[in-house]
Amino acid sequence: MSFRFCLEVAGPFACFTRPEMKVERVSYDVITPSATRAVFESILWKPAIRWRVQRIEVLRPIRFINLRRNEVSAVVSTRNVQQAMAAGSGTLGLYIEDERQQRAGYFLRDVAYRLHADLSLAPGSTEPLVKYIEMFARRASKGQCVNQPYLGCREFAADFRLVTADSPPVTPIPDTRELGWMLHDLDFTRPSDPQPRFFNARMAQGVIEVPPFEEARG
Repeated sequence: MSFRFCLEVAGPFACFTRPEMKVERVSYDVITPSATRAVFESILWKPAIRWRVQRIEVLRPIRFINLRRNEVSAVVSTRNVQQAMAAGSGTLGLYIEDERQQRAGYFLRDVAYRLHADLSLAPGSTEPLVKYIEMFARRASKGQCVNQPYLGCREFAADFRLVTADSPPVTPIPDTRELGWMLHDLDFTRPSDPQPRFFNARMAQGVIEVPPFEEARG
């Protein structure tokens, strides 16, 4: 048993990074299913529920922009964290001025989507699904969230609203194209070693039908 929700999200910039790009950030043409799931989970996530992305509707033309950004080139090492935990104190900070790097990015600009996902109970959960349906509907309709939804990168915050039967209709862009192999989501069968799974994405008249995760390839 499941219940389908639809969210409309938009923002001035987005970056759904292609994993084959090792250094520079290059975005997919549209939002990925994993980023879509993250938007829904930012409003409501509980161990007892699961979100399954079903459809992505692209509402604005696909446009890119080149930007250069300041990033840091290092992270705090696990070894330093372990030593600090054992000693009870330690220096875990990074000096941005010493680690700063400029990197180019190929981002999306002026994006808007309607995202469709099914809310269902996790295997083994005995709680009533209606409890979470009402909870999500209440939060989304009021603009409430656990953390700010974002469009691929946390600095690219997303505006969102719940789409209901009373919402004005919209028409996806009249664009049909092959999007190629796209990240579907991560397979957490082995939590210590999650593996990416991909699907061959196609947009037909602005609509991408997302296959079940079980059909995605590693």
